[in-house]
Amino acid sequence: MNRSILRFSAALASGQIFGLGLSLSGMLNPARVQAFLDVFGNWDPSLAFVLGGAVLVAFIGVRAARRMGHPVLDDTFHLPTNQKIDAPLIIGSALFGLGWGLVGFCPGPAIASLSVTALTGGAPQVTLFVLAMLMGMTLRDRLWSRRP
Repeated sequence: MNRSILRFSAALASGQIFGLGLSLSGMLNPARVQAFLDVFGNWDPSLAFVLGGAVLVAFIGVRAARRMGHPVLDDTFHLPTNQKIDAPLIIGSALFGLGWGLVGFCPGPAIASLSVTALTGGAPQVTLFVLAMLMGMTLRDRLWSRRP
């Protein structure tokens, strides 16, 4: 089978598994996410197990990648090389945290929620959030690419 078709199939399967995991864990419910973040109010600690599971899976994946010479469907791993904490990282992290706390969505669950919204004709807030997120990403890329 063609290598690019295998890559696409692997990416599609990974995305479906990720979306299913987000759905089963309750990460697509903004109220539940906001309750998890409300540590001084009506705190819902259940998502801590989801985050702990994600850290465990990532830990195992990183350890496995270090032992492999190259990925199964590519010639090299594409890992970040910048290890410095700078203003763009801090600003981006703050924006991520604000969006997550105020709206109850981060990028992955928001995109996964689009499918639920499309099927049920549900909340337009999800669509507005994703559009605003995409506009912010585009604006950031355009402004950042102009820097010397």
